[in-house]
Formats: sequence, structure tokens, C-alpha cells
Amino acid sequence: MLVLTRKNGETIKIGNDIEITIISSKNDQVKIGIKAPKEIEIVRKELFEEVLRENQQAAIEISALQEFINKNKKK
Repeated sequence: MLVLTRKNGETIKIGNDIEITIISSKNDQVKIGIKAPKEIEIVRKELFEEVLRENQQAAIEISALQEFINKNKKK
């Protein structure tokens, strides 16, 4: 992990198309602004992980339902 120190108003560039700007920092919170192309999805990590868990649970449920259907077709 790269760790950088920035002050309010300073920017970090990622590649040619992404900029992360420190808007403000107060206590233990930092407010950032992100400029990126529209095709790049930007999501908070905790939301990404929640969606991933829900998708995994749905896949398990679908698999169980398919197994149930297949068992009942044989009868």
C-alpha cells in the first residue's frame, strides 16, 4: 500500500484520468473528492462487500433451489 500525506486542497493523480482531492479534514474524518471517467465505478468498500455477500448468498440459494427442483423431477 502506498501511503501519502496531503493537506486540504491537495490532489493525488492515479493514471491519466483519476484525481483524488482532499476537500477537508476534521478530527478523524477526511472528506475527499474524486474525479474519474463515468465508466469507472466508485463505491465505498463496505457497500461493495455487502453487495458481494448478498450475491454470494443468492447464488447459494439458487443452487439449493436448482438441486431441489432436480430431485423432484426424478420422482
